[in-house]
Amino acid sequence: MLREALTHRSFGTPHNERFEFLGDSILNCAIAISLFRRFGALREGELSRMRANLVRQEALHRVALALELGACLRLGEGERKSGGYRRPSILADAVEALFAAVYLDADFETACAVIGRQYETLLATVDDPGGLKDPKTALQEWLQGRKRALPRYELVEVRGEAHAQEFEVRCVVEKPRLSRLGSGSSRRAAEQQAAKACLEELRRK
Repeated sequence: MLREALTHRSFGTPHNERFEFLGDSILNCAIAISLFRRFGALREGELSRMRANLVRQEALHRVALALELGACLRLGEGERKSGGYRRPSILADAVEALFAAVYLDADFETACAVIGRQYETLLATVDDPGGLKDPKTALQEWLQGRKRALPRYELVEVRGEAHAQEFEVRCVVEKPRLSRLGSGSSRRAAEQQAAKACLEELRRK
C-alpha cells in the first residue's frame, strides 16, 4: 500500500489516484474533528474557512516538503525529467494517498493521529487569525493598512506540457520597491507563492 500511495499514474498501475480520493475525505474529516474540538465557540462558517485553508494544496505541499516526499515518489521518466518530484500538485496528492494507506493498513483513529502529527505546525497557525488568510489576501491587507498601492502580478513563464504545466509569476510591490517570484501548477498557486515571499520580506523590514 505504501508503494501504491507513492506511485504516480505516469509510472504505471496500480497508482495512487484511488488512494488520493479516499485520503482527501479522511483528511477533511480528521481536520474537521480537530477544529471542532479546538474551537468550541466558533460558528460553522468560520470552521469551514479554517478547514479549507488547512486541506488546500499549499498546506499539503508543506507537509510533503517536511517529509521530503519528493525523493520517495515513483514517477514516469517524463515526469521525473520535468521535475515532477517538486510539483506541488503531485506532492499534495501523494500526501493524501499516504493518509489513505495508513487508514487502510490500520484504522481511522490511527490515521487521525498521523494527520495530527504531520499537521501540528499548521494547526498551530489557526490560533493566529492572520495565519488563516491566503498570502494574496494577507499581502493586500498589509498594504492597504498602510495606505499603499496594491501589488501587481506578472506572468513570467509557463513551462511543461499542457497536462502538467508549471507557471512562474512575479509579484511587484511599489512601495517599498520589491518583487519576488513564485511558481506553481496553476497561475493562482504561483501568485500565492510570490505574494507569500513578498509579505515575508515586508514583515522583516
